[in-house]
Amino acid sequence: MKNVVTFGEIMLRLTPPNLRRFSQASSFDVIYGGGESNVAVSLANYGIPVDFVTRLPKNDIGDCAQMELRKRGVGTSNILRGGERLGIYFLEIGAVSRGAKVVYDRAHSAMSTIQKGMVDWEEVFKNTQWFHWTGITPAISQGAADACLEAIQVANKMGITVSTDLNYRKKLWKYGKQPSEIMPELVAGCDVILGNEEDAEKHFDIHPEGVDVTKGHSIDAGAYISVGKQLMEKFPRCKKAIITLRGSISASHNTWSGVLYDGKKLYTAPTYQITDIVDRVGGGDSFMGGLIYGLINYSNDQDALNFAVAASCLKHTIYGDANLATIEEVEKLMSGDASGRVAR
Repeated sequence: MKNVVTFGEIMLRLTPPNLRRFSQASSFDVIYGGGESNVAVSLANYGIPVDFVTRLPKNDIGDCAQMELRKRGVGTSNILRGGERLGIYFLEIGAVSRGAKVVYDRAHSAMSTIQKGMVDWEEVFKNTQWFHWTGITPAISQGAADACLEAIQVANKMGITVSTDLNYRKKLWKYGKQPSEIMPELVAGCDVILGNEEDAEKHFDIHPEGVDVTKGHSIDAGAYISVGKQLMEKFPRCKKAIITLRGSISASHNTWSGVLYDGKKLYTAPTYQITDIVDRVGGGDSFMGGLIYGLINYSNDQDALNFAVAASCLKHTIYGDANLATIEEVEKLMSGDASGRVAR
């Protein structure tokens, strides 16, 4: 089987244990994660050969991040070593009506100082069928944006499927460029585009009519067909536009679904009630990992979408950034068994 390559930054995540606030913390749980590395872990967990490309500092903390990837079965042979430090983010997990908080400490990270020409993409993409990146990477720095564009262009030339998760992060665009100046050229090279209502609006001023995710408990999937159509009109290379649908009843209770538009038909997944969220960080990454797996392995888009939504639903029950649910567990939920009974 040809492999999948993902490109981005893996960070050190520091979280106060037991739902404590930052001001209550006397210790932090250590986890390594990031948008594209989380997708890679999902795929490795499903048995898909996958390589993660990034730049890590040549020190013990960089070694720890690389060891975590290896432990999960992710290929690390194309990781660059150099730069000053590993990026950090602090996560305060929310509960009920108190939302989660993220504080970034990633300035001058090894990945932010990557430059075009550092990665031999033609060598990396040998025996590759799919390349994935997210909107987080070009938000880090101009160098990261340039390297990402370089990768997309090489992948296009080599006939590799390219996907993106738009992943708008307001706190990251700090180097003098707006998303509207950077993202269109990158997304133009993508065959599969994933996002939510905020991603499409903030990057491209594309939004569904009459949708306010802060007020509604239910999401009208049909309202999002216009988003898919507008994305495809703006980016003709796009063959599939996917929107994740999250209804936020509280920080602990969300509804979760998704739609896929292929240019002709809108596919809608079942809606799950996630009533006791353990950790919602990485929910979109787990969706993307499930979607890539589904589009590679299933014969139709409906099953691929259903797998992605079920996989992401299960991720919300798993502490940490990455989804560690198995194929069997995802397919069990897809079949309608959400009982959570003990497997003996």
